[in-house]
Amino acid sequence: MSDKEQLIPINIEDEMKTAYIDYSMSVIVSRALPDVRDGLKPVHRRVLFGMHELGITSNKPYKKSARIVGEVLGKYHPHGDTSVYDTMVRMAQEWSMRYQLIDGQGNFGSVDGDSPAAMRYTEARMQKLSEEMLSDIDKDTVDHQLNFDDTIHEPTVLPTRIPNLLVNGASGIAVGMATNMAPHNLSEVVDGTIAYIDNKEIEIEDLMQHIKAPDFPTGGTIYGYDGVKEAYKTGRGRIVMRAKTRFEEINGKECIIVDEIPYQVNKADMIKKTADLVNDKKLEGISLIRDESDRNGMRIVYFLKRDAVPNVVLNTLFKHTALQSSFSINNIALVKGRPQMLNLKDLISNFVEHRHDVVVRRTKFELKKAEDRAHILEGLIIASDHIDEVIALIRASANAEEARSKLIERFELTEVQAKAIVEMRLRQLTGLEQDKLRDEYNELLKTIEDLKDILANEDRRMTIIKEELEEIKKKYGDERRSNIEYAGGDVSMEDMIPDEQVVITISHAGYIKRTPLTEYKTQSRGGVGQKASTTRDEDFLEYIFVGTNHQYMLFFTKNGKCHWMRVFEIPEGSKASKGRAIQNLMNIENDDKIHAFICTQDLKDEDYVNSHYVLMATKKGQVKKTSLEQYSRPRTNGINAITIKEGDELLSASLTTGDSQVMLALKSGKAVRFEEEKTRPMGRTASGVRGISLANDSDEVVGMIIVNHPQEETVLVVSENGYGKRTYIDDPETGDQIYRLTNRGGKGVKTISVTEKTGNLVSLKSVTDQDELMIIKKSGVAIRMSMNELRTMGRATQGVKLINIKDGDAIAAVAKIMVEDDENDDIKDIESQDNIDKE
Repeated sequence: MSDKEQLIPINIEDEMKTAYIDYSMSVIVSRALPDVRDGLKPVHRRVLFGMHELGITSNKPYKKSARIVGEVLGKYHPHGDTSVYDTMVRMAQEWSMRYQLIDGQGNFGSVDGDSPAAMRYTEARMQKLSEEMLSDIDKDTVDHQLNFDDTIHEPTVLPTRIPNLLVNGASGIAVGMATNMAPHNLSEVVDGTIAYIDNKEIEIEDLMQHIKAPDFPTGGTIYGYDGVKEAYKTGRGRIVMRAKTRFEEINGKECIIVDEIPYQVNKADMIKKTADLVNDKKLEGISLIRDESDRNGMRIVYFLKRDAVPNVVLNTLFKHTALQSSFSINNIALVKGRPQMLNLKDLISNFVEHRHDVVVRRTKFELKKAEDRAHILEGLIIASDHIDEVIALIRASANAEEARSKLIERFELTEVQAKAIVEMRLRQLTGLEQDKLRDEYNELLKTIEDLKDILANEDRRMTIIKEELEEIKKKYGDERRSNIEYAGGDVSMEDMIPDEQVVITISHAGYIKRTPLTEYKTQSRGGVGQKASTTRDEDFLEYIFVGTNHQYMLFFTKNGKCHWMRVFEIPEGSKASKGRAIQNLMNIENDDKIHAFICTQDLKDEDYVNSHYVLMATKKGQVKKTSLEQYSRPRTNGINAITIKEGDELLSASLTTGDSQVMLALKSGKAVRFEEEKTRPMGRTASGVRGISLANDSDEVVGMIIVNHPQEETVLVVSENGYGKRTYIDDPETGDQIYRLTNRGGKGVKTISVTEKTGNLVSLKSVTDQDELMIIKKSGVAIRMSMNELRTMGRATQGVKLINIKDGDAIAAVAKIMVEDDENDDIKDIESQDNIDKE
């Protein structure tokens, strides 16, 4: 060791701490985390700025990617070429970026995880959207810093017009922290930002009316809403994503079709892992997987085995494969150079603050430029007013410097003005050019006044920001790609689903759909009716029910099982569509079938479920009453609702309060009426007690009604050949019992005179004048008629013809519809009525 050298002992622990902190801060600030203002990491910013400097805009020809990478490496980014090219590639991939920032030409990889071609083979240019991010960068809108070798300047942030951090999201792993931000829909983000500008005190819940949820480039479905709310309020949350799936029949085989997969899922890997699970017998019910994706879109087909239940298979796929995956939001970004956890409002407010700063700096730049030009014009105008003297003065000068000095002395000009006069061209001496000078000067004075007003008035600046955002939305805004299934994780967002009346229909083969009630028209009694549904060959609509979207539905099968669903979860279909196979929505056994269903209110309301009962009736005349509370916690595969004896099946189920009356009607035309209290509450597994005695072995119950107001309600009975009638339960004038109250289990009294002409009884309903009737034939034709058109008759008569029945046809189902007083949908089918009159 030489004399001049000196050893300084250092504690290795302290040195490691210091060095590691320096390294970690460098990674955090200069590599891994995006800036909250433009949503970019340094490498992304440098790629876009490098392309801007090269002039590779969206309207110019593509340039080799290697040329762009070389520009960025040589001037701004002192790292490997792979990091720059990988960044470029991702910015050009439509499945990675919600709004691409680079327009790539060539092989930029695929959603299957294929590698992009080498940079010498691909070409790129900026997207129009990227140009908006660099807009006004030459107007001193952002700070610049020296590059790695202090030779040129680069921007520290871009003056973006787009809230890029929210729109495209970001992900990165720093040291001791990471970020993972979801992409969003540009139109929604702009609406939310404008709402924030209009009211800086806006709550996050109000912002969520505009920015509903992330919007992923690959589409898919956001399953459940709790994670979204948590992320928007705290900056952290877990979002469950599901593939967009549907059921389809291909060559007689039931198939699951996947049209969109969750964000950041490798399609090829997902298919391979699914195939491995099928081969290992961990996934049952799939016979073949085929990837039919092409340039027109994604399509993965899972062919199911003949005995597989599609809904069960789909749920298994969601559970065991990447068809369902999660996105953990962790909103960490750099705010003024420091990493910070940000909620939705923080993200928007930081962008608006940045945008405001850009507008102020741009306005100051434009003001200085306008004032400098106005200053020169003032000198030129002075010169034009004294043009002869100016010319003589310049001619008498030995050189330009002397001329400038004389001009400054004579006319009290500045150096800049004098220089402009000396360099003035001869054509500016014409009268027209002199007028132009004055016009330009006057316009500049107006511009200066306007720019000063902008700088003095924050409201004007905010208006400018809003107008620019609206312009961005108009140019680049699009529809959401990701659906939101609010019912997936919770149902607290049900207020976002309109609580409109819907008609729920179930066909004989088990197809279900819901249709807005407004699609059905009211017709006169006796009309032939309009086509109600397109069903399969030999299928017909068997059950029809009217409810509202927010209600809960309990489905009861003929074998005595109960399944649970919200009305808005039932797939919507037009009046003419056949609907969706019910076994695809619920895990119903192959030999079972839905036979009854009821609408209830909130099943989580203890008072409600404890004060209501489910009353059931079977075809062989058994009745059973059970507390609704026992049906408030259904399982995926359903729960036992009633034990059905051999040869019997569940026919009907109704919701009651425990103190109503019950009426049962038989195919043979008899009906019994008894007090509900005569049936004691039983457990779910009980089989019930006798409600009515059958006339013979072939007889069966066709309907059950619950009576609450016997002097106001009438009994409607309909026979299979289209005959029907209304009869009062109790005489409204005398109060006498027309259908007398008897003990449970009696033979009953005649409710319709069954003849060969009328056919057997098929339906029993309780109706009033305010009700409307929906009658469905086996052929699928429906007619809707008002009950006030049908007069009341005696209990033992055969009734009148309600609907025309053609040869081989018969009544399949009857339902009543409650009509509000202000409804005016009385459209008559005149052509059908003429046909009736001719008969």
